[in-house]
Amino acid sequence: MVWSKEQVRLMGTVIDMMIEHEEPIILLHNCVEKLRSYEKRFSANSQTSELMAVNLQAGQKNIKVHSDLFELIKLGKEHSLPIESYLNIAIGPLTQAWHIGFEDARVPSQTEIASLLKTIDPKRIHLNELDKSVFLEKGSSIDLGALAKGYIADLMVADLKRKQVTSGIINLGGNVLVFGNPPNENRDEWYIEVQVPEQAQSKEPFLLKVRDKSVVTSGVYERVLTKDGQIYHHIINPNTGYPVETDVLSLTILSDKSVEGEIWTTRLFGKKAEEMIKEINHTKGIEGIVITKTMSYLSAGIKKYL
Repeated sequence: MVWSKEQVRLMGTVIDMMIEHEEPIILLHNCVEKLRSYEKRFSANSQTSELMAVNLQAGQKNIKVHSDLFELIKLGKEHSLPIESYLNIAIGPLTQAWHIGFEDARVPSQTEIASLLKTIDPKRIHLNELDKSVFLEKGSSIDLGALAKGYIADLMVADLKRKQVTSGIINLGGNVLVFGNPPNENRDEWYIEVQVPEQAQSKEPFLLKVRDKSVVTSGVYERVLTKDGQIYHHIINPNTGYPVETDVLSLTILSDKSVEGEIWTTRLFGKKAEEMIKEINHTKGIEGIVITKTMSYLSAGIKKYL
């Protein structure tokens, strides 16, 4: 068995993969091709993606989609509907208006934001289980950017396991998913460092020791727009249409599935740090680390991984 690694830039980020297998190079090349196909399916920033085909037909007709895309939209809608959730996959009109992280990023007017807020109710997404089709009401659009990387990572690992890959790591721009044993023969756990944002007073990083786990971190430092001396980050509050106002710099979720980490970093980002930890402690299957400028908060079960 041989370890091999591959790096590729897709989905607006750097993706690193490393696996152990008898023919790892061939499998890694297959992984890159799969990633390209997933980008064509899930991207909200490509006019030719399968998701964009749904968005472009909003208010006109149902669009049949691949089962993977249908299931992610269904999962995203389920977690967008709770009143207290900051996740909203129908937020497309707002994220496209701000477009933070892209060259055409701008600050929309209050009038424009007020108008767009009327179009982002996730109930405007209608799903047909029988033919796996999606219908959007006029003016709506879906953005799966908060979930797609984690969902794709889970699909990639499931496919690798079917091909008898027993150990590996996939890092989709900071969304880390590990399985099996690490290359270091002296230990049976992967060491994943949780980045501490520059704005935090404490610079001591957290080192998670995990096996068969996902580590997802979301932070206000990732993508920003500076306009007239004001800094706007990319995490939009679906209730106000503006970037969330919070003392939290980053939220890390430890879970079995990467998409679960994506769901909960997004659902919670907008709450106060204490509220985040309280909800993590009451949610089965996840642990978390919340970092503010002055403090770090740990969930009850995270300590056994440190």
